Amino acid sequence: MNRMMMPVLVLGGTFAAFTAFAQEPAPGRYAMQKTDSGIARLDTQTGEVSLCQEKDGDIVCRMAADERTAFELELDLLTKRVETLEKSVGDGQTSLKPRLPTKEEIDQTMSVMERMMRSFMGIVKDLESEEKPPSNKTEDVPQKT
Repeated sequence: MNRMMMPVLVLGGTFAAFTAFAQEPAPGRYAMQKTDSGIARLDTQTGEVSLCQEKDGDIVCRMAADERTAFELELDLLTKRVETLEKSVGDGQTSLKPRLPTKEEIDQTMSVMERMMRSFMGIVKDLESEEKPPSNKTEDVPQKT
């Protein structure tokens, strides 16, 4: 009886490994390549590379080191954003509104814009005066024929 169960266990382990790869979210989404240390799995939609190995009859996949670093940086950024939002809510702030400029900041900006426009209009006037031919006011006198 033990002899008959042995092949079933081996097949069961092989079947489990096969079903792990067969459960792809989308057909053709992953490209796999056998390596010396296991299998490299490329997600063709996201570009993520995972390194997979068989351990105790299960296939275990882990992100490549460089992607892991990028993932951890993004996770740190999101954690800081959540902490900032939680602090804002804890301080009684119910919504994040942008800070509007002060009257002094508006006045300073308008002053700069006014100087720029005056300078620009001066340039336009100079260019217009250069394009006009000198004004020779000679009246057209009808010629006698």
